[in-house]
Amino acid sequence: MVLSYKHLDEMKPWSDKLHLLECLSVTPETSDVMTFLFRSEEPNWFRYMPGQFVTLELPVGNEVLLRTYTLSSSPSRPYALSVTVKAQANSIGTRWMFDNLKPGMKIRALGPFGDFSYVKHPGDKYLFISAGSGITPMMSMVRDMSDRAPQSDIAFLNCSRSPSDIVFRHELEYLARFMPKLSLGFIVENCGRTDLWSGLKGMVDKAKIALLAPDFMDRTVFCCGPEPFMTAVRSLLEASGFDMSRYHQESFAPAAPPPLAEVIAGADGEVLATVTFTLAGKEAFCQPGQTILTTARAAGVRIGAACESGICGTCRVLKLSGNVDMAHNGGILDEEIEDGYILACCSRPLGDVKVEV
Repeated sequence: MVLSYKHLDEMKPWSDKLHLLECLSVTPETSDVMTFLFRSEEPNWFRYMPGQFVTLELPVGNEVLLRTYTLSSSPSRPYALSVTVKAQANSIGTRWMFDNLKPGMKIRALGPFGDFSYVKHPGDKYLFISAGSGITPMMSMVRDMSDRAPQSDIAFLNCSRSPSDIVFRHELEYLARFMPKLSLGFIVENCGRTDLWSGLKGMVDKAKIALLAPDFMDRTVFCCGPEPFMTAVRSLLEASGFDMSRYHQESFAPAAPPPLAEVIAGADGEVLATVTFTLAGKEAFCQPGQTILTTARAAGVRIGAACESGICGTCRVLKLSGNVDMAHNGGILDEEIEDGYILACCSRPLGDVKVEV
């Protein structure tokens, strides 16, 4: 492959509506974690916030599988982006990536999405707490800060099963040489016979956090990991009297099922709103309480969707007219709503609606 050199100001930002991603490299991080590096198939650069995520379209079998992954790369290095993924025992999309995604292959990515970023929630100093693959958004932010603001005050706390499972350990130790206010704290659950480990062991608790970040009460906290891990961290911070307005966590699971909106019914007790999909040139009736995504599928109109819980933002579409009840879980920004965008998976028409799909 011959690359033609172009300066950044000679290139356009990558658009998920027009351009595919080409896999450049596959790098094993641990026994069950890999990093996939991509570039745009066109000479484009990537614009996103550190900590955001994308949704990948994976050709698994005869279907297109949509899976959401946090970006581990930094927007301060905009010529390529990467996702670092962990293969779970029951994973389908990630396992397909491990077994099939090779350099030169092209896939589509939707996004970027999310506001789990220090850009959206700035602080004077930070505490990053992660477990397992939850380290990826923290790595994106640290990489970005190392380029833009190496004097940033960051206490970086990561929990892993064993020393060999600490993702990005060597790079973090390298970055700490050039970031004088980056302090690293690793906690492992278990150590094998051959593991050389003099650090902390066990589960995360208040005592360990206070030991690794004595001034944690004064920091802006970002937390990412399995749901039980984040629940434990949140509970211990609340019990400590921490100002929870400075606590932010990344999650791809809904906090609670959103309640259905009251729909004004006619005399027969049923309301059928019309949803117009302008680009597809189709109209469909929507049953009371039904979402735009469900209506689109019934009409044969494809809207990309991953979590279907109002979290990931994959199903974001532009609403041209009409009103909806949208009970999302953080997958769309306030400014996007002001611009007319909605999430199809959790938006229920309150009358006739037109969307740009």
